[in-house]
Amino acid sequence: MKKFKALAIAALIGAGIVTVAPTAAHAASRDGVCNDGEFCLYYNSDNEGSISDFTGSISDYGATQPSCYEFKGAGAGQDLCVKNEAASVWNRSDVPVTVYFNSGYGGAHQGIAAGKKVNLNSKLKNENASHKFGVDDTADENLTHGLYNASGTITCGFDRYVNTPGRHEGIDMARELGAPVRALLSGKVINIVRGSTGSGGLSTIAIYHSGIDATIVYLHSAPLASLSEGDTVTRDQQIATESWRGVGSSSAAHTHVEYRPGRKELAAVSSDETLVNPDPTAFWNARGYNER
Repeated sequence: MKKFKALAIAALIGAGIVTVAPTAAHAASRDGVCNDGEFCLYYNSDNEGSISDFTGSISDYGATQPSCYEFKGAGAGQDLCVKNEAASVWNRSDVPVTVYFNSGYGGAHQGIAAGKKVNLNSKLKNENASHKFGVDDTADENLTHGLYNASGTITCGFDRYVNTPGRHEGIDMARELGAPVRALLSGKVINIVRGSTGSGGLSTIAIYHSGIDATIVYLHSAPLASLSEGDTVTRDQQIATESWRGVGSSSAAHTHVEYRPGRKELAAVSSDETLVNPDPTAFWNARGYNER
């Protein structure tokens, strides 16, 4: 009888009617323990706090329960959604893994080699939404891609005007008339001047970032009608469309992006070779952008 039962069960398994219990290694996945072969997010720096463990790529951590991936292990952060909450990682898989600022493997990113324990850098600590296995994407995002979420061109860099008086205090970038213009950093809108097409009225969007005490000023673009002073915007959020407000008809549509230390509502006024703003290269590099 026992032999008959064993044969019957084997037949049912073969037919897919009865399933076999998972192996111990498989059962251990997503259990809040960083097992061999997994990529693990930690709530705190230095691989402390609750753990969320993964065996593959995740394109969107999810923002709310019950659909988000959460920290499962014991300790600080347990049961919280991991999106924008992880501070360190341990890559126990045998391939590199890259963590991304945005969902869908976009925005600023940090590659973690196989076997490494690291704190997430200043661009990604508590600002993370996806990760991809098998990718060692350590290169910084182009500044133009950050502005348009697509390819663009730097038409005039900081302090590189050669045919006009004075110095250029920002970076001019161009894609095409009407292209979406996005916030390069999160912050609060402190000034909007909508201006008019052509040389008659300069448009301005000033976004202050209190955590770093700096303002990013966007010129010449057409601010969205829905954007208001006092709004809080997030990195990569659309704030305008590309235009040529405040420039002569001989100038093509473009966006002037200007870094200013402190809280500033307008772009810098510069003349007679006197620079008001510091070279922004180090500032942008520290936030995951290359000037290209």
